[in-house]
Amino acid sequence: SGVNSEAHERKSGKKEYEGRRIGWAMKTTNMRRLGADPACGVLDPKEATLMAVSCDVFDYGREDTNNDRITVEWCNTPDGAAKQFRREWFQGDGMVRRKNLPIEYNP
Repeated sequence: SGVNSEAHERKSGKKEYEGRRIGWAMKTTNMRRLGADPACGVLDPKEATLMAVSCDVFDYGREDTNNDRITVEWCNTPDGAAKQFRREWFQGDGMVRRKNLPIEYNP
């Protein structure tokens, strides 16, 4: 599943699409066990990306996995910004959106 950069907006009762470039970043609750590649990037309107999620071998029965999840965060990039990911986009007062994805292991 990819992330896409299409924003939806309502104008005069009609659904229209306003495309904005977004920056996105993936985080995990267990960095020792879970990884994502790429972990961040920039998408133009209607562009998509694939991310690989990896999991290191661990003793499933002996470790707490209840809270393991991946979080995808994304925000609009500033007008005129280059298509190069910048961590500071997420630290200003702009809106940062999040999607939490729980991890289900298959022991």
